[in-house]
Amino acid sequence: MIINHGRVDGQPSDQRGPTFTGQVWAEPLLSPTEGVAVNTVFFPPGARTHWHTHATGQILMVTHGAGFVRNDAGEGGPLRPGDVVWISPGERHWHGAGPDTYLTHIAISLGDADWQDAVDDADYDAARG
Repeated sequence: MIINHGRVDGQPSDQRGPTFTGQVWAEPLLSPTEGVAVNTVFFPPGARTHWHTHATGQILMVTHGAGFVRNDAGEGGPLRPGDVVWISPGERHWHGAGPDTYLTHIAISLGDADWQDAVDDADYDAARG
C-alpha cells in the first residue's frame, strides 16, 4: 500500500517539456508506481500533447475548461467538465485545450507512454470541426 499525501507546501508545479505544444503544467498526484501515474494537467488555450500511446491505456477525467481528444483514426471530440475518457492500450492519440479556453484534467496513465511527433495545426483544427 502507498499513501501519497500530495505536494509539500511551496513546491512548484511541473512545467512539461518537449512532448507538449504550449506551456503545459502538471501537478503529480501519484508518482509512477507499479505502472500507474496520476497527474492533474493544466493546458492553456491552444496547448496540447504530442501524439502518443500508453502501453496499458489511459483515463482522462475533465475537471475544468474545454478542449479536445482525438485518435489517429479521427475519433474523439470535444471535452467539458465531467467527461471521462478511456483510451485503449496502444491507441495513438492527443488531447489538449480549445483555442480560446484552458483545459484541466486528471490523467491516469497506465504503463509506459510512447511519445511521438507534435500534433500539427491541421490535425488540431480537424478536431475543432
